[in-house]
Amino acid sequence: MIGAASTLCLALLQVPLTPPMPGGMTAPANGLQIAGIGGSSAPWTIVVLLTFLSLIPSILLCVTPFARLLIVFHFLRQALGLQTTPSNQTLIGLSMILTFFLMQPVGAVIYDTAVVPLEAGKITPLKALEVASGPMRLFMAHYVREKDAALFLDLAKEPRPHSVQDLSFRVMLPAYILSELKTGFQIGTVLFLPFLVVDMVVASITTSVGMMQLPPVVISTPLKLLLFLMVDGWHLLIGSLMRSFQ
Repeated sequence: MIGAASTLCLALLQVPLTPPMPGGMTAPANGLQIAGIGGSSAPWTIVVLLTFLSLIPSILLCVTPFARLLIVFHFLRQALGLQTTPSNQTLIGLSMILTFFLMQPVGAVIYDTAVVPLEAGKITPLKALEVASGPMRLFMAHYVREKDAALFLDLAKEPRPHSVQDLSFRVMLPAYILSELKTGFQIGTVLFLPFLVVDMVVASITTSVGMMQLPPVVISTPLKLLLFLMVDGWHLLIGSLMRSFQ
């Protein structure tokens, strides 16, 4: 996904460095104003495009399942009573790998319909961006809640469309992010409940036998880890998350 978007933006940078002269000669570039996008100078065009390229990873992470996956993994770590294991780098890496697994079909469609024609010179970069937005819109439309879409439609003062797929990107993007946050917190809350029961049982037992000096978390954490390993928790969790996107 990042490579496809980068190709579209880099194609906009293909401006001539020196203007052609009659007879096939090339004029020196010193002292000449090189035209960029929209008639602006090439240095400012490069600055704008490089800034946009630096924002592409953050933008793509907000329009992919990355946010939902990372929220669920952080809930799992807190439910197990672990502070730094797995580390943040491990959870982010796992979320990125699973995001690539889920978004690979969408990326393949974007590459075939937008990047390949752009490289062949059949369509313009702006047209390629318009074509590439279609598969992304179709993917996000499956997971946008009508309540969230209605909220941003009301804030944007836009007319209600016939279907979610007809939403503008101004409404689709924030509605999708809000829907993913809601879903991630729902899954994390359900994941938290079994481990909360273990904490309550351990705390009740330690209090009833008079073990006041020993914190209940010292006993409950190994028990929760054993429970998580006995049920093959990673397999169940990853499988359930992947099926939630089907």
